[in-house]
Amino acid sequence: MKAIVLVGGFGTRLRPLTETRPKQMLPIVNRPMIEHVIDHLALYGVEEAVLSMGYRPDAFADAYPDGRCGGVELHYAIEPEPLDTAGAIGFAAREAGIDERFVVVNGDILTDLDLRALVAFHDDHHGEGTIALHQVEDPSAFGVVPTAEDGRVLAFVEKPPREEAPTDLINAGTYVLEPSVLDRIAADRKVSIEREVFPAMVADGALFALPGNTYWIDTGTHAKYLSAQMDLLDGVRGEPAAGVDPSAVISPGAIVERSVLGPGVTVADGAVVRGSVLMAGSRVDARAVVEDSIVGAAAVVESDVSLNALTVLGDGASVAAGARLSGEVLDVESRWDEMQVMEA
Repeated sequence: MKAIVLVGGFGTRLRPLTETRPKQMLPIVNRPMIEHVIDHLALYGVEEAVLSMGYRPDAFADAYPDGRCGGVELHYAIEPEPLDTAGAIGFAAREAGIDERFVVVNGDILTDLDLRALVAFHDDHHGEGTIALHQVEDPSAFGVVPTAEDGRVLAFVEKPPREEAPTDLINAGTYVLEPSVLDRIAADRKVSIEREVFPAMVADGALFALPGNTYWIDTGTHAKYLSAQMDLLDGVRGEPAAGVDPSAVISPGAIVERSVLGPGVTVADGAVVRGSVLMAGSRVDARAVVEDSIVGAAAVVESDVSLNALTVLGDGASVAAGARLSGEVLDVESRWDEMQVMEA
């Protein structure tokens, strides 16, 4: 089975963490996000995956120079310009010569969806496409998908107001598609699968959907990116993951609880790190406190600093001694005391 993985977005909601890399190359418990996605595909028999790329495509080729990830053969399809969701699927499928049923997944979604069951449902219903659905409390930020009893999609409502949503089942970003769907995607312009292709398939009675009670998280925001890692540490998705890289150095007088420490991280004496992610080569100095926050690669938290409430430091950023940051976002290679002077 072949899959297309959509990894072409700019990751704007995750900036500044994505200033230097695509979001799918951000680490999730010290492994690139894309590896978690590919491992899940491999678990259900996917042998070839086409990465539909746009932003910083070299990052993937540099990370996997032999063209393999998790036992899956990788192909790269680099969009000459952003083509939107369906346009990206069509471009990648044509570049890879896909001419049989295939799977599409969003590269920033982590899920335990039973892909084999989704494919079987698709085959049984003989449609052109099948969407995996997920139940959420507030569907207003997603594509909402009401269905008939047999699973046929009745409408595809993109991001409705919460009080107007016809259901709490949303598009979970995993599709099984027949190659005939490619004929619905123009090759010379941007095409949205949510606003153009799926509604056309609904009109033809060719689109089905299957709800699933599975783990699902869209990692595209700072809060969800942090939550996805805490879920792995807490064992929400199986055995609790080990969050501290063996090369990280934690001083005997430091406290590190429920956190991810990447390669080469150092936490000095008297420092406290809780519920946070410290990326490769970052440093937390003496008596600093980092809680529920994200510290980018090679960033520095100097002594007696306090970071909390989802403060995010970009790669190489630093916070001067004694500073107090709550819910702040500090850009790549910026220094907090310099920013304070500029704002004064």
